[in-house]
Amino acid sequence: MKRFGLIGNPVAGSLSPLLFAAAYGGRYPYDLLEGAEFGPSWQRFLDGYDGINITAPFKLDAFRSVDILSDGARLCGAVNLAVKTPDGIAGYNTDVDGVVMAVEETGLDVSEALVVGCGGAGRAAAVAAQRLGCRVMLANRTPERAAALASDLGCAWVPVEALSGLSPDLVIYTVPGPMDGLPDFSGAVVLEANYRTPCLEGCGRAYVSGRRWLLYQAVAGYSIFTGETPDAAAMLRIFC
Repeated sequence: MKRFGLIGNPVAGSLSPLLFAAAYGGRYPYDLLEGAEFGPSWQRFLDGYDGINITAPFKLDAFRSVDILSDGARLCGAVNLAVKTPDGIAGYNTDVDGVVMAVEETGLDVSEALVVGCGGAGRAAAVAAQRLGCRVMLANRTPERAAALASDLGCAWVPVEALSGLSPDLVIYTVPGPMDGLPDFSGAVVLEANYRTPCLEGCGRAYVSGRRWLLYQAVAGYSIFTGETPDAAAMLRIFC
């Protein structure tokens, strides 16, 4: 029987086992493999699992350890899912898929995207916005980081002090806490990464919780693991 799991530190309290059990009616085992060091955690995957999810702080280590990179993983510079294949270990970044699917679910057209925050989630969000066909603008409290990411991805950036002059129709907010001076995003689709303590809930012409991002990155990843379509409706009930 195929076997899957999650590596990272910490992983206790992760929803992944519940989501995976709901996705396939408990037909596949899914384990939390917490460890402080990447090497032993990765070896546990190699020794006993068909596929593995990767969370902080191991996504960059996983990027360096796989044999094959998806386009999303290559552009993000990080891997959050690895799976064994006949050609070696393949690495993916399904955070990109999660954003694309969550925005597409709104049914609203978007063409101008503002990504606030330029960490790992912000990078994945920017790659996803480009995949959606948007022109992308980045903003970060540390402007040098925004400039560096903009250079990597071939997009633009703006200081946070200048956000009031923008009129995006998609805002992806990846900062873990509130920021002062944010403008009114009432005309935009607003997707927020943080679903535990949201900062922009209720904003925008359509607000998309980070739960949808989490759900859809899992849907995309689990399909890669098993080759079977997961039960997204059952997965969504985990949040209720």
